[in-house]
Amino acid sequence: MASQRISRRTVLAAGLGAGALGAVAAGGYGLVESGTLPGKYRLARLLGACGAPPPPPAGPRPSRHEAQFWSAYRRQRVTMVTLIPAGVRSLRGLGAVVALHGLGGNAIGTASTLALAMAALPRARAGQFAVLTVDGGRSYWHRRADGDDPQGMIIHEVLPRAAALGLRTERIAIIGESMGGYGALLLAARLGSAAGAGGTAAGAGPVAAAVAAISPAIFASAADARQADPRSFDGPADFARNDVLTQLPALRHVPVYVGCGDSDPFEPMARLLRSRLRRLTGRPAAGAIEAGCHDSAFWARSLPDGLSFVSTYLR
Repeated sequence: MASQRISRRTVLAAGLGAGALGAVAAGGYGLVESGTLPGKYRLARLLGACGAPPPPPAGPRPSRHEAQFWSAYRRQRVTMVTLIPAGVRSLRGLGAVVALHGLGGNAIGTASTLALAMAALPRARAGQFAVLTVDGGRSYWHRRADGDDPQGMIIHEVLPRAAALGLRTERIAIIGESMGGYGALLLAARLGSAAGAGGTAAGAGPVAAAVAAISPAIFASAADARQADPRSFDGPADFARNDVLTQLPALRHVPVYVGCGDSDPFEPMARLLRSRLRRLTGRPAAGAIEAGCHDSAFWARSLPDGLSFVSTYLR
């Protein structure tokens, strides 16, 4: 198990100091991209291991519907963006994909990234669903001690607004990268599947049709999480309540996609996640551990596949 921990020993063995890991996990992947981080990441960049962003997609970009509302669950005003497939005039009957941003992100920035991912899909596939993004703050998409509750906002405020626009919200797909990848798994586990024991009873609320976690920021312990990002969890009890790895049984009947770069500091935990999902379900998770880093280039390359995967289950 020691080899699967993102601990000081693991970090130093990889040639990356604890301060550098903190910068990456706290949204400082720009430092990785510029090659200023030491050790493994600088070497990966020099050797071309991180890879480049994909070329601009040839497909048409989706249109946007932006709205702001006061969130009672987050106790602040938030922005919600709905990406509408190109050429679609009515949202009625379309599936819904909820996209969760990473640390330091927001609804508008995530919508720009997901718009490119939608444009990279075949037009027939991209025209079957809309993508919803919303401001989630710097929480790991879980309820905090101060009352900030981004999960509650999605379930009780975002999805009803999406339904009012005409989207089908009884079964949703979820996708996210980094902190958002962690949050996507956590939200899917909370919703469960209609086919599983953890699923929500018909008519009682939304269930998870599928989930995709790109470079999920999963930590082995509360100490590891707080070392990388002191504001990630309120403490050991908060971490234990929201530890994705202990909630995997709720994902037994939810199709899962896990993608991660092989030079990502979260790669050991991504491998552990994929291994446990395989033991739990008897089949490998979709996605792969492949060449790449914890950066926007890897996410741009991976999001179209993750989006295509989860949208398949909205039909």
